[in-house]
Amino acid sequence: MGNTEPMFSIDPTDPTPLYAQIERGIRVAIASGRLRPGDRLPTVRQLAVDLRVNANTVAKVYGELERAGVLETCRGVGTFVRAGGAAADPIPDRERRLAELEDRFLAGAAALGLGAREAVEHLALRVQSKGKSDA
Repeated sequence: MGNTEPMFSIDPTDPTPLYAQIERGIRVAIASGRLRPGDRLPTVRQLAVDLRVNANTVAKVYGELERAGVLETCRGVGTFVRAGGAAADPIPDRERRLAELEDRFLAGAAALGLGAREAVEHLALRVQSKGKSDA
């Protein structure tokens, strides 16, 4: 990820805390395949500059994702996506976190004036188009 374009963006108008937006962005990049196991993430300083946030915020996110088993840091080498990181959460915890994610998605869609069915249809179309672009 050494290019000048960040792997995701943050929205300063979003009421979600910046650290949570950054964590979500990294997790989405992993889940969508933009980041794969073994990929190196930008340094804390570089990502902070790219996103225009405090480096301590990025360091906090990297630390939390490392404790969660999603990332691993090799001192002096960099921070990498950990192989098998998505499976680090026990199944019941993943189910609970997925339900929380679903609730946030539906609440966000409602804030945009979309009903649950319409939001899910948009999501399904997006997944379908992503599948075609990955082929």
